[in-house]
Amino acid sequence: MSENYVECLVKAKGSLGFVFLKWLLYFVTIFCAISIFMFGTGIIGMLLAMAAGYGGYYVGTLADIEYEYLYLDKELVVDKVMAKTRRKRVATYSMDRVEIFAPIKSYRLDNYKNRQTTDRDYSIGYEDKPDRRYVFYYEGGERILLSPSEEMLKVMKNANPRKVFTD
Repeated sequence: MSENYVECLVKAKGSLGFVFLKWLLYFVTIFCAISIFMFGTGIIGMLLAMAAGYGGYYVGTLADIEYEYLYLDKELVVDKVMAKTRRKRVATYSMDRVEIFAPIKSYRLDNYKNRQTTDRDYSIGYEDKPDRRYVFYYEGGERILLSPSEEMLKVMKNANPRKVFTD
């Protein structure tokens, strides 16, 4: 039995709000720590510094996100890696249930534009030049955006030539 196995890791663009909030909380942490020594704010300043430091760390993990795609024998698994420390399985898709897999600006997606679908974005999060994001429609109800590598596209196209297009 021939097994097709490909992994791909992409870094998603962090939200500007999360990045700003992370640095604001780090600044509050430093300010509270300095105020403990300068003004003797005591236990309140220490608790505030600890809370802001923990909040900055937690928001920092939400701002640093990567997606890992794993393709193995007509099954695509998407994992979310937060701050290179925690991993969470986001979704598993069977390629037998995929209707079409094509570039985001492909003419092949014209028939699917007016559908009422749930959008899920596991891509890099922005339009690059050239745009390497791909869309696939899963069982008619979901529209999923990905940013797969060339190797993954090649393996997927060989396994599903009638559903996967690289235009």
